[in-house]
Amino acid sequence: MNQRFALWRRQTARLLLAAGLSLLALCASGAAQSNPADQYELDDSHFHLTNYIQEGTDIHDFLKMMGTKVGRVALFGIPLQQQWSYENSGDYAPTYYLQTDAPLYYYSFTDAYIAMAYRSLSKEDQARFDPMITGFNPTDMYATDHIRRVLQTFPGVFTGIGEFSIHKEFVSSKIAGETASLTNPALDRILDFAAEVGLLVIIHNDIDTPFSPNQSDTPSSEPGPKPVYLSQMQALIKRHPKTTIVWAHTGVGRIVRPIKAHAKILDSMLSDPAFNNLYFDISWTEVAKYILSSPEATQVAANLINRHPDRFLFGTDEVAPKNQESYLKIYYEYDPLWKLLSKDASEKVRKGNYERLFDAARPRVRAWEAAHAK
Repeated sequence: MNQRFALWRRQTARLLLAAGLSLLALCASGAAQSNPADQYELDDSHFHLTNYIQEGTDIHDFLKMMGTKVGRVALFGIPLQQQWSYENSGDYAPTYYLQTDAPLYYYSFTDAYIAMAYRSLSKEDQARFDPMITGFNPTDMYATDHIRRVLQTFPGVFTGIGEFSIHKEFVSSKIAGETASLTNPALDRILDFAAEVGLLVIIHNDIDTPFSPNQSDTPSSEPGPKPVYLSQMQALIKRHPKTTIVWAHTGVGRIVRPIKAHAKILDSMLSDPAFNNLYFDISWTEVAKYILSSPEATQVAANLINRHPDRFLFGTDEVAPKNQESYLKIYYEYDPLWKLLSKDASEKVRKGNYERLFDAARPRVRAWEAAHAK
């Protein structure tokens, strides 16, 4: 009897040890799988798969460009199509809005194209993308109906809306039809609907008009006259406190340079609880040229981000890149900025803030889709 009991104890001990080792291995495997972002250097909050004539990079080729550098990408097309007007450019086919005087027009099919590209991926690869709805006219009171139809036609795909533009240098005046405005009730309807669904919003709006005397290449300059669109943009954000809004490019552009005391104005907004729903992205090489224009300018930008590390996101704003080198060019250009950021701020701007905002939006949108499924 004693021998039997001793044998049973030894067998039981071996089984418990094996089970314990298996459990440890499983936990280790689960931990590795639950935090795959650690292997990547960055997430991209602002990327256009297609260009102004709706041509672009095959999404499977783009995955190869992302490689082990980029973890997740906010994926969108461009909501505008450049018209090829033979009367304007003859046999020359423009591919960019600066190459012709012909108008631009809203191109709604871009959302279906992005959805189908996304659906062509495996579930594992889909998890690395957050597609965005862009193919609506922000002057149209029916724009929310377009967004609703897209969500119901392609459930499980989209996480937000944007990048879409209101005031944009050289673009706004070229768009056929009514000119977009920050005070248009159609835009309010869009942002209200985004709050209802949980859609994250990326909006392009220049903070000022081109060639304004209020602008400067040195963001530490003394304040000048108030920029034209700042008050309207601030009022729009305040009217929609439940809508998560990313103000693309911090409001600057190719010609719309940083307003005087640009960093001070951004700092005052980010310090005001009335703008708790506001974030900025530092995407686009045109933005990088201002931030990197001098050591002083880079330090001003770094001080601002270090003060508000939870409120900035990195994005490339690349359009249909051909290879990884061109795709990540801006990321490496920003190296002087990364070196001036605290470890915590650098991690949040490059990855953490993206994951926090998009991970919050995804389940809310999925829940809305489930509740409104046709």
